Amino acid sequence: MYDIPAAGDMRKTAGRLQPDLVRLRRDLHAHPERGLHLPRTQTAVLEALEGLDLEISRGEALTSVTAVLRGGRPGPAVLLRADMDALALTESTGLDYASRTPGVMHACGHDLHTAALVGAAHTLAEHRDMLAGDVVFMFQPGEEGWDGAGHMVAEGVLDAAGQRVRAAYGLHVRSYETPRGVFRSKPGTIMGATDSLRVTVKGKGGHASRPHAANDPMPVAAQMITGIQTLITRRFDPFDPVVVTVTSVEGGAFSNIIAERVELSGTVRTFSEQNRGRIRTEIARLCEGLAASFGMTAEVSFDDGYPVTVNDATEYEFAAGVVRDVLGADRFDPLEAPVAAAEDFSRVLNEVPGCFLFLGAAAADDPATAPSNHSPQAVFDDSVLADASFVLAELARRALTRLAAPVNPGAEATSVMA
Repeated sequence: MYDIPAAGDMRKTAGRLQPDLVRLRRDLHAHPERGLHLPRTQTAVLEALEGLDLEISRGEALTSVTAVLRGGRPGPAVLLRADMDALALTESTGLDYASRTPGVMHACGHDLHTAALVGAAHTLAEHRDMLAGDVVFMFQPGEEGWDGAGHMVAEGVLDAAGQRVRAAYGLHVRSYETPRGVFRSKPGTIMGATDSLRVTVKGKGGHASRPHAANDPMPVAAQMITGIQTLITRRFDPFDPVVVTVTSVEGGAFSNIIAERVELSGTVRTFSEQNRGRIRTEIARLCEGLAASFGMTAEVSFDDGYPVTVNDATEYEFAAGVVRDVLGADRFDPLEAPVAAAEDFSRVLNEVPGCFLFLGAAAADDPATAPSNHSPQAVFDDSVLADASFVLAELARRALTRLAAPVNPGAEATSVMA
């Protein structure tokens, strides 16, 4: 049975922390850092955790913080994660706590994630006697293209409690689309994989007045761009989507010279590992074949990005039930389709079952028209911090209770909300 009064106590604790969390979040927002090395951010997190009875370690290849909270009773371990890094953007929000670092901005809300996880750590530490096991807090640099989660997994974050965590949870705020304070998620694939594509088409240069004496790669490259889109619509199931966007075409520098080579580059987004591999084969066959038909060659290469982010179905139902139970049914809205962006929390969910959730944090009254994450105008409402901390804490508390419960094959499954 889950202790419902305990949830009320924890919510009061998280609510009391709200002013401190806002101060921390705005300090982080004013002093953003990028990449794997975030020394000021790491120091701010360590200072915010001072006084808590936590086992804290720092990363070696990156300025991560891993903190382990031992529960009041022995049991399994679960993990809560927050990413901490910012983006290479010049902020134009006009906020009084806007970025003071030129060309760097917390445009994706990772400052809120960090503050919310600090709040969850304080909340759970105050109520550690309710915990039937241990909680690992994963403060991660380098989500924005640096694979910080991969580095932390390699350095042992999943085993930081002395045993492998049994479940993992994370959340991501959205400055747009989702109503403020509403959590969203879905079972299975929730975010896509992202990889980079590069195609080099090699022809024969020459004078622009005599194209017949050259072998111009430019029109062939143009056919490749349109051919890839036709390939997607004719070779792939629309219910397992593939998105390929060519974002750069480089070739030639003068109006009277036919270039010797043209380079295409772009991004590939997929929602299953099967299509992630298959699209590579299909693009290579198309581009190489097109080039050969014009007497040219094409070199096709891919750089791996983050894999597909997949929520465990059982953990999704558990997380959705927790939000509905502690905040109300109107505070959870199931996500109908995956999001095409990618997440390195996928590295964690590839190792242990868990759930990733979105949380509406739009400052605008109409989230449909608000600037999106990654926009220099993106604004996040930090009034959601206390509830974000509370939900993370409750996910950990209830997951430990559930995972520590003895298995009785002859009994019917007990409701998550029992």
